[in-house]
Amino acid sequence: MERMTVQDFFKNDAFAAAAGVELLETGNGYARARMEIHPLHLNGGGVCQGGAIFTLADFAFAVAANSHAKLTFSITSNIQIFKSEKSGFLYAEAREVFNHNRLSNCEVNITNEQGELIATFNGTGYRKEVALPFEAIE
Repeated sequence: MERMTVQDFFKNDAFAAAAGVELLETGNGYARARMEIHPLHLNGGGVCQGGAIFTLADFAFAVAANSHAKLTFSITSNIQIFKSEKSGFLYAEAREVFNHNRLSNCEVNITNEQGELIATFNGTGYRKEVALPFEAIE
């Protein structure tokens, strides 16, 4: 039986999939994802809802933190939103800035199609002693 990849594993993230988030790229402590803004993402003011932006960023963080094939759950995260968007694609690029046996910290930049910074996200994850069913990305 063929071993699963990190991309295969994260296809099981039903919430991110329902939100329209797609994984574009993975690496060691790295992930890039995108989400096209649809009417369902808009808030009462007609711009992309903060929770949708958070979901995109949190997904990229999860992929980057779990790229080492050890189950890592978020223990804290925060987001700063600087600019609103109504349409087009948003991109989240997550980079792990701290990698330890038990802790991971990632910084995520969320940009629009023009590369303008929309938001920043910071997440810390706790690694459990649970191996994931894919090879660690080195």
